[in-house]
Amino acid sequence: MTYETLNVTIDGKLATVTLNRPDVRNAFNDTTISEITLAFDALAKQDGVRAIVLAANGPAFCAGGDLNWMKKMAGYTHAENNADAMLLAEMLRTIYQCPQPVVAKVHGDCYAGGMGLVAACDIVIAADVANFCLSEVKLGLIPATISPYVIKAMGEQASRRYFLTAERFGAAEAHRIGFVHELATPDTIDAKTAELVKALLGNSPNAVREAKTLVRDVAGRPVDDALLADTALRIANIRASEQGREGVQSFLEKRKPSWL
Repeated sequence: MTYETLNVTIDGKLATVTLNRPDVRNAFNDTTISEITLAFDALAKQDGVRAIVLAANGPAFCAGGDLNWMKKMAGYTHAENNADAMLLAEMLRTIYQCPQPVVAKVHGDCYAGGMGLVAACDIVIAADVANFCLSEVKLGLIPATISPYVIKAMGEQASRRYFLTAERFGAAEAHRIGFVHELATPDTIDAKTAELVKALLGNSPNAVREAKTLVRDVAGRPVDDALLADTALRIANIRASEQGREGVQSFLEKRKPSWL
């Protein structure tokens, strides 16, 4: 598929989705939202793709919403605004629920809705020169649609501060509060990303998918009888799976598993 605002490439088992509006700092509009949703939905259905990197062209990762798009929204009715917001919400959910692990490679500044894109990913690597900002309240808005993912990523306490102040903060602070998993220099971020992707591709693809689902389903649940039964059933199922049996057998036989 040809995209207007993205570059999507597949190299063996790795897919890369690259935001490609560098002239507007990769700010997204309705076309970008639609294309990201379509791209991740399509990649989710490709069994040969075992990991996805979300990256961007140009000096910035993503500046949030495109100003022309936001000007157009100013004239929307309440119903039109709600429908438009739901498209953004669906885009974020498509990334969040993508069965393959998604790695965000944040090489430059990441603001507002761009932070939502990153928070919906599973693993975040950022260049130490990148800056972050939840700037919505400066415009009289709130980061509502992205909030489920951003709050999960950086926690309630940090969200209280940065949702309310709209302060810009650096990559070191983003790492400290847990929004970013790993920092790199601009010169090493590609190598760090490749190193992480290599680790992902070395694992059982079925187990990686199930582990991603496990985190999503278990987080925040009370440790009760229902959770014990659920987790016991999950490990029983995967032990009996083809890749589960192959993984244990290959370890005992000191050989590489079949997925390698």
